[in-house]
Amino acid sequence: MTTLQKSIETYIHAKDGNRPHLMVEAFTPDAELTMDVKTAEIAFPPAVKGLNATSAVLVSQFAQRYENVYTFCIGAPPVTEETFACDWLVCMTEKDSGFARLGFGRYEWRCGEGTALVSKLRITIEEMTTLPKESSEAILGWARNLPYPWCPRVRLAQQAPDLEAVSRVLKALG
Repeated sequence: MTTLQKSIETYIHAKDGNRPHLMVEAFTPDAELTMDVKTAEIAFPPAVKGLNATSAVLVSQFAQRYENVYTFCIGAPPVTEETFACDWLVCMTEKDSGFARLGFGRYEWRCGEGTALVSKLRITIEEMTTLPKESSEAILGWARNLPYPWCPRVRLAQQAPDLEAVSRVLKALG
């Protein structure tokens, strides 16, 4: 049985693993995606409509630029089947340069009527920081050891690399 939690987990696995074929198990055919990008470090269209366009933006096009992606939903999974909001953290590397990327923001999920598939997703990107290639091993090692994809807020600081950008993100995520 599909639940909102399962839809969110499926989306995370589709995006992080470059598996666009999974998106049909997470989103309704007429899904709406809106993006509020508060940084110049990454670009997305402000809105797209439909499963195919959402999948193209969030999975296929994203995977052309990034790899080693770990996306974490901060906190406990949803208990309701209609709406859910949570902070998120992402750690990844750029394919072309090998630079590490560290970002955070907020997800706001809404299910379609009579289904646990996502009909509306609003993604806010508060920060996306590019770090030197030499930071990749530390960032990815930290990400690999965090609970995935649901990470309790208290676990974020455990074994976090001693980097200014990580400290800043952890402070912002509280």
